[in-house]
Amino acid sequence: MRAGGCGYQFPLFGITGRVMVARSKPTYRGRMTEPGDLAVFLRGKRSALQPEATPLAGFGVRRRVSGLRREEVSQLAGVSVAYYTRLEQGHSRNASDEVLLALARALQLSVTETEHLLDLGRGKRASAPSVDGPEQASAAALALLAVVRDRPAVILGRRNDVLAWNELGHALIAPHLDATAPADAATRPSMPRLLFLDPAVRSMYRDWSEEAADYVAYLRLISGKFTNDPELTRMIGELCVHDDAFASLWAAGRVGECVAGTKRMDHPTAGRIDVDFQLWAQTDLPDQRLEIYEIQGDTAGLKTASLLDAISARS
Repeated sequence: MRAGGCGYQFPLFGITGRVMVARSKPTYRGRMTEPGDLAVFLRGKRSALQPEATPLAGFGVRRRVSGLRREEVSQLAGVSVAYYTRLEQGHSRNASDEVLLALARALQLSVTETEHLLDLGRGKRASAPSVDGPEQASAAALALLAVVRDRPAVILGRRNDVLAWNELGHALIAPHLDATAPADAATRPSMPRLLFLDPAVRSMYRDWSEEAADYVAYLRLISGKFTNDPELTRMIGELCVHDDAFASLWAAGRVGECVAGTKRMDHPTAGRIDVDFQLWAQTDLPDQRLEIYEIQGDTAGLKTASLLDAISARS
C-alpha cells in the first residue's frame, strides 16, 4: 500500500469557514451549472480512456480527440449515439440503471466510480434526504471513541468535519485548535478547510499533494450522494475560490474513497512520523465514520505520548 493510499472499507457500526486567503481568485460559479455533473463526468471519463485499451477495431487511425469518440462509447455500451450525446450535453440528466451500468462497463469505471455515476444519473429519482442542521456524532460512535484511548482517533461527518476527537486525535491532527472546537458547529474543524487553507496543518503532511487529492476525490464522491446539502456546496465553492490546488483537483473530476493508508507527517512535537489509519463506517449511518491512527514502529508508545506535548505547549 502506497503512502496515503486507499484500502477497503470494513463496516463496523471524512476554523469552519474562518480561514481566508488574501488574494484574488476567479469567480466560482457552482458545481451544478450547465451542462451538469453527469455530463462533465462522462466527458472526463471518455477523454481519459484510450481506444487501444478497448476491444474497438481501427483505433490506429488519426484521431482529433483525446480518448474515445462519442460514437465509440455508444457502440461499447450498446446505446444510441443520439441518446449518449444528450447525456453528455446535459439535455438529459437522468438515466436508467441499466444504461448507467452499460456506460460504466464501456468506460471501464472502478466500483467507486460506478457508484458515483449511478448517483449522478439517478438524479432526483433517488436523491438523499434533505440535509438540514449541523451533524451530531452518534451515540454508538461516541461510545467506541471512548474505548479508544491509547491511539489517536476522530469521528468524521459526511463532509469530513470533525464531530468529536479523543485527546490524542486532537494532538495529532490539529493541536493548535481548542480541544472543545468539535462540540460547536460554529467552531467545528473542517478537515478539507484545514488541509487547504490552514498553513499549520498543511505543513504537517510530507505528501501533501496525495493527501489533498484523496480528500477532493472523496468530496466529489459525496457531492453526488448529497446534491441537496447546501453546506457541502458552500464549502466546495469556498475552497475553489481560495485555493488554486483545490480548484485544479476538483476540475480533474477524480472520484474515490480512501478508507485506509498511511499519512507521512512532520509533527511539531512527535517529529517525523508515518501514521497508519483506518476508517470504520457505522452500518446504520455510513456517512459518519471513526478514523483510528497508529504511529508506525512506536512499540513503546513514546512518540504517541509525545503528541500531547503539542497541546501542553499551546496552553
